[in-house]
Amino acid sequence: MKQDQSAENGSKAASAILTISSKNYSSWSLRGWLMCQIAGLQVEEQVVSLDDPDNRAELLLLAPSTLVPRLDHDGCRIWDVIAIGEYLAETFPDSGLLPENREARAHCRSISGEVHSGFYNLRSALPMNLRAKYPNFKVFAGALADIERIETIWAECIERWGGPFLFGEPTMADAMFAPVCTRFDTYGVALSDVSEKYCRTIMSWAPMLAWINAAREEPDDFEELDMEF
Repeated sequence: MKQDQSAENGSKAASAILTISSKNYSSWSLRGWLMCQIAGLQVEEQVVSLDDPDNRAELLLLAPSTLVPRLDHDGCRIWDVIAIGEYLAETFPDSGLLPENREARAHCRSISGEVHSGFYNLRSALPMNLRAKYPNFKVFAGALADIERIETIWAECIERWGGPFLFGEPTMADAMFAPVCTRFDTYGVALSDVSEKYCRTIMSWAPMLAWINAAREEPDDFEELDMEF
């Protein structure tokens, strides 16, 4: 029902522009785009060039970028992914971007914030690259604690809220963790049965399939992130 409502919201929404980076490499762009999809907001995509110094710095984890993702909608400009999520949840309250249940909503915000501010070792050890596959990749020790924590978060959510998404239906939290699922897939990370099932749910989710297919069609490669590990 919520997805039907979000589609109706999107058809009635004012025109919007989402500024993003590479679909193959930019986890933050993916998060912002997925939030728009859950909210039912149809967006025109504007892509920042890989040659832009700020964009390159963000993709190489050297510095955060204020360029992407950025949402321009109905006179508002929002450029932090959590702020985008909160704005969309406020603007489209029936979309399910945040759960209706107060406890679930607090839980969703907490784990979304944890992704936003943490897991740096995981991001640096396993950069997002949707076109690559590195089987038998050895994950360095610093990232293992991040992986363990992520699996704990997923298991707690699915046990408490029933799955198949973290809070039953797609929410902000799934948008935040979706790039993590792509990293686990790219680098062949061994996971628990619960985590494997959740990753399959995310990777077969229609918006994710659309993004991945578009990423495969991108003409540009980013040599620094296409190294042989």
